[in-house]
Amino acid sequence: MKIEKNKVVVLSYDLAVEGKIIDRMTEEHPLDYIQGCHMLLPRFEEELEGKEEGETFSFILQPEEGYGKYDDSLRFDIPRTSFSVEGKIREDLLVPGNVIPMLNGAGEVCRAKVVEVKDDAVNVDFNHPMAGNTLAFTGKILSVRDATDKELLEGLHGEFLPREGCGKCGHHGGGCHHGDGGCGHHGEGEGCCHHGEGGEGCHHGDGECGCGGDGECGGGCGDNGCHCGHEES
Repeated sequence: MKIEKNKVVVLSYDLAVEGKIIDRMTEEHPLDYIQGCHMLLPRFEEELEGKEEGETFSFILQPEEGYGKYDDSLRFDIPRTSFSVEGKIREDLLVPGNVIPMLNGAGEVCRAKVVEVKDDAVNVDFNHPMAGNTLAFTGKILSVRDATDKELLEGLHGEFLPREGCGKCGHHGGGCHHGDGGCGHHGEGEGCCHHGEGGEGCHHGDGECGCGGDGECGGGCGDNGCHCGHEES
């Protein structure tokens, strides 16, 4: 059976960047997905289209085919006060290298990496962690089968179902995507071919960005820039 739209594909792969393996899905712990449901990078799926069980693959994705080129405009300062919850700044979040879920003006989650903590501001980077990288994939197709009606509606792992506390409609109109916009298999950090938004839509000065998604800092989009929810009234 060949890989085509609405087929469930199970595969193993290695991902190398500049000759170094940075991600691996093994035959014991493979990647599975439904072809054509936009859960993986479009070019990744295109490279696998038409392949059959048992075939191997090897291909390279340029930055613009993967997670895009690095965009300097997606790195900027946000006031420290933007990271307040109930009147207190979440100092535990403000650690260089920490990745904080933020909400843009459309209510979509994008990830902000803390680069530098200053006296009055925090320098954050909304670029996808893999932005600017050339991705070299090698792997093997382990199995191909038809997706069931239930899987097409709900996803292989329920990723198309509505999620509690999420008001954004997602794939197939079935509720919220189970994904954090970052690098991961079904949004859970188990692979680097997941199709996420990265920092798209998070721009300096739009006044419509809020801190959210970590279970505590989950609030609203205000008029004064990015801020955490649950502010004191």
